[in-house]
Amino acid sequence: MKLLVTVKRVEDPESRIRVRPDGQGIVTDGVNYKMNPFDEIAVEEAIRLKERHGGEVVVVSLGGPAAAAELRAALAMGADRAVLARHAGALDPSGAAALLERLVAQERPDLVLLGKQAVDDDQNQTGQLLAGRLGWPQATFASKKEGLESPAEQAREPGLALSADGARLRVAREIDGGLETLELELPAVVTVDLRLNRPRFASLPGIMKAKKKELREVEAGALGADLSPRVVVRRLLEPPARAGGVKVADVSELFQRLRGEAKVV
Repeated sequence: MKLLVTVKRVEDPESRIRVRPDGQGIVTDGVNYKMNPFDEIAVEEAIRLKERHGGEVVVVSLGGPAAAAELRAALAMGADRAVLARHAGALDPSGAAALLERLVAQERPDLVLLGKQAVDDDQNQTGQLLAGRLGWPQATFASKKEGLESPAEQAREPGLALSADGARLRVAREIDGGLETLELELPAVVTVDLRLNRPRFASLPGIMKAKKKELREVEAGALGADLSPRVVVRRLLEPPARAGGVKVADVSELFQRLRGEAKVV
């Protein structure tokens, strides 16, 4: 089977993020970048499925030339080849889904895996929009609940279960009431959550091999997708400074402050 996995370049959450004085973006000087953690889980799951059932893992990214670094990281983990759709500027989920739809038409994968959301904007929409555009079945927040398998099994087995005939996929997802299992006909779109697996570290041989693996670049504009934004960010603001704590004499004063000042009771 062929698996297509999205890889987004995002700001490292450990970096100090500052808003530009004009409010039109963030200060990028001194900011580190990395692969979106949810996408890294999706890459790991695709590699596990390939190791168990055979096939090919293709990783794709949308963005500028710098995104090639994250694609190389995915190749070092074990993906087979990469595609970079070069696009300058921001993409909202609708534009990202439109581009991915065109790449799916080119690659014709059996399964598309995405992180459930990107940690830079937390919008959690691209996977659902892509499934709607393709008209494919979808499962969101794929997650393997802790305790279902031994730690050794969790370290090597894929969390997504492929049927013997390779035509269907079983996906477990955590919901408020417990664990829900869905069965999808392939091709399908799946977004993954944190509990699905623990991504591997790239080995030194893997890093060396990644340098020779194919990384194809295409211009996003040449794919013919409608990239006009549906969501426009007008301005960014720093969060308000947190006020210092206040000591109260007793429970009565605490209640009065919560009710009169904080207005939470």
